[in-house]
Amino acid sequence: MATTINEGTPVIPTGRSRRAKVADSGGRLAALLLSPTMLVLALVIGYPVLAGFRESLFTRGEGLDADGFVVEGERFVGLDNYAAIFSGDRATAFWNAFGNTTFFTVTTVFLETVIGVAMALIMQRAFRGRAFVRASILVPWAIPTAISGLLWRWIFQADGAANAVLGTDILWTADGPAAKTAVIIAEVWKTSPFIALLVLAGLQMIPREVYEAAQVDGAGALQRFWRITLPLVKPALLVAVLFRMLDVLRMFDLPAVLVGVNQKSVQTLTTISWFEASNLRYGSAAAYATVLFVYIAVISYLFVKLLGADIIGQAREVRKKPATKAGAKTVRKVAA
Repeated sequence: MATTINEGTPVIPTGRSRRAKVADSGGRLAALLLSPTMLVLALVIGYPVLAGFRESLFTRGEGLDADGFVVEGERFVGLDNYAAIFSGDRATAFWNAFGNTTFFTVTTVFLETVIGVAMALIMQRAFRGRAFVRASILVPWAIPTAISGLLWRWIFQADGAANAVLGTDILWTADGPAAKTAVIIAEVWKTSPFIALLVLAGLQMIPREVYEAAQVDGAGALQRFWRITLPLVKPALLVAVLFRMLDVLRMFDLPAVLVGVNQKSVQTLTTISWFEASNLRYGSAAAYATVLFVYIAVISYLFVKLLGADIIGQAREVRKKPATKAGAKTVRKVAA
């Protein structure tokens, strides 16, 4: 209802109120457009997570009830499956798998990041045969993981290429530290190109004028890398590292094909969960899977919160800075 200041003079609604109405209508439209996606996510992600957690609270098979009678079928056991894997009869296997999962994640992601950044810097340079080099670097990423595991298993045989080149008789695919090394080498070889590809996309977003200004100010190659390349490519690098962390935490097929599922040195949370499920212990398998889900969620949250809280905003800021005089001065100051 319009009000009046003077008699017969209506007050026109302010621009702020109009903007609020537009924002409300835009929010409703966005919610309507996103509702199919949210429904699919709820069915594909939400329901399996809840179903897995529910399964972890039950056990199947024969057992004894509180009165000592034999019962069959599904029985509610509450948190007994979690107590068993943390401090019960399955605690040793769980902590071994947890340690292997963490070790593989830290080691492989660190090596992949270093090698991937080096690959991206090589692929960015202009030289004859650059297209062939780019294609060669990306070939390992295109090979299916199971096929890659079979390839490296042939290389790491007792009479394989690895021992022939090194002049040793190491049993790479047996249980022990050598098996860990074989899995790390195969994983790094396959997935370093993934980080290289994302970092290369970030490098191509950096204007050439930034490097020219830094070079005019006397910055060397190492200074340009640490103070210009690395900070400006940080958004793409963080995304690549996060994706690789999520993949390695869920790693199953490579150690299973290359070494084996029941080898303690390469047993991960996914392999032990699969082993429990294959032996019809679905409750404990679901408990392992739920713990792994929580572990991945916590690691992802801490990684994004501490290192890349505003990845999109950082990328936009990086693109805007060189376009202004203030941004150019900042680049020169950093390069100096």
